[in-house]
Amino acid sequence: MDFALNDQQRMYRDLVRDFARREVAPHVAEYDREERYPTEIVKHAAELGLLGGVVPEEYGGAGLDYVTYAVGVEEMAKVCTTVASAMSRTSGLVGAAILQFGSDAHKRDYLGAMCRGESLGATAVTEPQSGSDVAAMETTVRRDGDSYLINGSKIWISNLDCSDWFLTFATLDRSMGKDAICAFIVPADTPGLSFRVFKNKVGIRASSTGELHFEDVRVPPENLVGEEGKGLRVALSAVENGRLAVSARAVGLAQACLDESIRYARERVVFGQPIGEFQLIKAKIAEMMVDVETARLLVYRLAWLRDQGVRRARQHAAMTKLHSTEIALKAAIEACQIFGAYSCSEDLPVGRFFRDAKFLQIVEGTNELQRLLIADYALGYRQDR
Repeated sequence: MDFALNDQQRMYRDLVRDFARREVAPHVAEYDREERYPTEIVKHAAELGLLGGVVPEEYGGAGLDYVTYAVGVEEMAKVCTTVASAMSRTSGLVGAAILQFGSDAHKRDYLGAMCRGESLGATAVTEPQSGSDVAAMETTVRRDGDSYLINGSKIWISNLDCSDWFLTFATLDRSMGKDAICAFIVPADTPGLSFRVFKNKVGIRASSTGELHFEDVRVPPENLVGEEGKGLRVALSAVENGRLAVSARAVGLAQACLDESIRYARERVVFGQPIGEFQLIKAKIAEMMVDVETARLLVYRLAWLRDQGVRRARQHAAMTKLHSTEIALKAAIEACQIFGAYSCSEDLPVGRFFRDAKFLQIVEGTNELQRLLIADYALGYRQDR
């Protein structure tokens, strides 16, 4: 494993860095405060090919290798985790599921359009009574003539009010567990589909999030993704990709906390000297540096494994997601301590970093779940297949 970036990877990193600094940084505080998804910025990113991720070029994607993709997501997350998340959607569940299980029409009309920024798709998996336990879903689907009828609710759905379609899941028979789950593409304007956006969230404020309700939502059979009863395979098809993206976002956020802390420690003068001269501040910065670098190495190794064709790397994905999001919150807390009262000011980004870091520990499987997975693999209770 050689983690030195090649020329192409450096060019892509620099492209993302330049875009983030010029187009995103001047506006991020405003749209975070307003809880507004930066649609125009995301569309501009699409014009530069930044939404295509690892999707092959033949389907409208950028055809990136996973290391390059992770580097780009990390670079954007130094400025904004929401736009970084937008960069990962076509490579995460919503895109990977269609790439692996969708029809040619799905890839053309949904995946390709999403890569080009012509439409926005979202994933609707989590329910009020089931989160990580996907097989316990209560949303039902039944055949009705030549179509399907979906009834139920999903919750904590990101990009809720700006998505053009949803990849969602429902069960034919709850008593059959995982063997009855189906995956569907549901356009946002389908009759019977409604939503409620949650406002005044603590973190990830620029991503509109809320509840999605299905009341006799009629879906044609061509919108079935994969086979009937095989929907859990679809839902789990991008576990590693999703955790790689969240981990890269966490590393980017942690690096931003470190960068801001170093800058402030050099400028802030207390008792006649910069606070960076005090041993306590030096210790905080040194530990942040070690944490960020170890998390970055885990991210790059997970990306490298994916580039080697390792489809099931769930133990490493769990370790990477756990460690990177833990150090992101730790770095954010230390940055707030270094900035003191100024960390409360919306004129400085560290308060936003702190709020966002907490919820990176929850998305793509809580860190408690990651600990269980890591231990199960270590004990031999679970194996990748």
